[in-house]
Amino acid sequence: MGTLVCQDCNKIIDHFEDEKVTVLYSNCKTCCEISEDLNNNK
Repeated sequence: MGTLVCQDCNKIIDHFEDEKVTVLYSNCKTCCEISEDLNNNK
């Protein structure tokens, strides 16, 4: 069982099937939208 975790807010994004216990870091939709808004306001 693997887990996707947001690297910004540490929220669990999703779980996926894997042979080993795995944690992968990505960005959740909320953090991506906030990041895009900040970049557009510069």
